Amino acid sequence: MNEKHLIRISKRLSRHLRHDPAALGLTLAPGGWVPVDALLRALSISREELEEVVEKNNKRRFAFDETGTRIRASQGHSVPIDLDLPDATPPDVLYHGTVAKFLDAIFREGLRPMNRHAVHLSATVDTARTVGARRGNPVILRIDAAAMAAAGDAFQVSANGVWLTASVPPAYLTYLT
Repeated sequence: MNEKHLIRISKRLSRHLRHDPAALGLTLAPGGWVPVDALLRALSISREELEEVVEKNNKRRFAFDETGTRIRASQGHSVPIDLDLPDATPPDVLYHGTVAKFLDAIFREGLRPMNRHAVHLSATVDTARTVGARRGNPVILRIDAAAMAAAGDAFQVSANGVWLTASVPPAYLTYLT
């Protein structure tokens, strides 16, 4: 399948599995799951196309359940959903990519989920830089995840390795670059 077609399907999956399932007549089950058969009918795509999009998505945005009969977005939802991810012990340091125009607000208010359900953090500087670059010249923030965890803040990690937490107070942030 050509890359443009894959990207088009991936964007439709993101829209409907993260933000607007109702537009396709879908309802997210607990954990954010949707029956694959219902999704295929709603999007008018084949199982092979869906599997190729899931397999080739470089950010691993989507995951099948262990039976292969359900699919969900790994994180990034704007609709109310509990992904039912267990709490996990984060690495000592995590990173967040952003752009300079947001720094004043971030250092005043901390990192907030904005229109999502959790703040997304990266395990590596390179990943954070890639995320920040989507909006311009990236700025990398270092998060003292060990101190946050010691203070009782909860973390989860999605299937694609994105670390999630409710918020990051300014005291745990350091400007890296």
